[in-house]
Amino acid sequence: MEERWSTEHVLSLAPDAASRKAAGKLSSPAPWSGTGTDGAALWGECRGSGRTPYRTVIELATPAYQCSCPSRKFPCKHALGLLLLWSSAPEAVSAGEPADWAAEWLRARRERAGKRAAPPADPEAARRRAERRGARVAAGAAELRLRLADRIRHGLADQSTAGPWEEVAARMIDAQAPGLASRVRELDTLPEDRLLAEYAMLHLLATAATRIDELPPELAATVRARVGYTLDAAEVLTGPTVRDRWLVLGSRDTADERLTTRRVWLRGAKTGRPALLLAFGRPGQAPDLALPTGHLLEAELGYHPGARPLRAALGTRYGAPEPGPAAPPAGLTVAEAVAGYGTAVADDPWLDSWPTVLAGVVPVRAPDGWHLTDGHHTVPVRPSAVQEAALWRLVAVSTGRPLTVFGEYGHQGFAPVTAWSAEHRPVGLSSS
Repeated sequence: MEERWSTEHVLSLAPDAASRKAAGKLSSPAPWSGTGTDGAALWGECRGSGRTPYRTVIELATPAYQCSCPSRKFPCKHALGLLLLWSSAPEAVSAGEPADWAAEWLRARRERAGKRAAPPADPEAARRRAERRGARVAAGAAELRLRLADRIRHGLADQSTAGPWEEVAARMIDAQAPGLASRVRELDTLPEDRLLAEYAMLHLLATAATRIDELPPELAATVRARVGYTLDAAEVLTGPTVRDRWLVLGSRDTADERLTTRRVWLRGAKTGRPALLLAFGRPGQAPDLALPTGHLLEAELGYHPGARPLRAALGTRYGAPEPGPAAPPAGLTVAEAVAGYGTAVADDPWLDSWPTVLAGVVPVRAPDGWHLTDGHHTVPVRPSAVQEAALWRLVAVSTGRPLTVFGEYGHQGFAPVTAWSAEHRPVGLSSS
């Protein structure tokens, strides 16, 4: 039987709250005609204000969307409405072959995906560009070390030389080190009791950036990633890949005025390896990666190189996501989670957190904030990681009984993402 998406998952694809509200009005059969699905795609025509209905087609695996409406939002309300109809009223979407107009778009999409990649660039020119950038990064990192040392020499309490760090961040951008620039900008927002520690970690990173060629390959790759060197998915997937049935542990969206970032965490059913997929969307456009929490996806992943590989690129998929096991994923005690993060930090000193599944924990609210406890040890919930309403939802799911909770554990506490209730149904705790 075809697996339908949950309403929660469909609405997570919406680019904004207005799109979610508008899609709800199009989730009944009334405005739709010619709807159908072949298990891999979904299509239909939606009656609008004009004489010609809007034609909407969705490729479910990615997912990808096409609609003849003029909306600049992606996916549009018609695509979301059709998905909601398919999710909540399967009898309204009949099985069959795609309509001609839908089949044409699907065929063109497959042809584009099957085109061979462009030939590689001139390797000698690429080597020269890499050398020039390496020199700029090293010079920028050396300047940053001097700025940090100067600030420490005058003392953190001396504000006479403590101007804003934006100028230094701009210098790091000029040096083609956006990762250093991002960390420098954060210095202006940190409380005083955290400044010295952040200065130390930033100084360590800048020092490593000036000596990348002397580091072991895995650590050198980690430093490059922290400094701001990037690899595209195609490049990552040319290396070794890991095929597994990946359990979707959860996802979270964060947004600013320029970009929406979606993080999707996976764990291999056979290998047990964690993985983090990233997808991005422009304003008004949801990221194009959507995997239902609690489902299994058989696929190949290519890991970005590093001392502690986590971020991955999604390669070949072997079918659509399928419902996962009835039981919650295996988890750790709080003490084991703390030890696991310590092991990860030993490999990557700049690691803020590590994906962790806690088993048998209960949420409690104390005068100093929220905590998760397993009866023997307690871990604080990171205050900025999740909204208060989501934490009360976690309490409602728990009803005082132990839960399995997935999230990120780090030196600032635990950031919950997904919880499994007594009925083993995953509940998202995203703050977005």
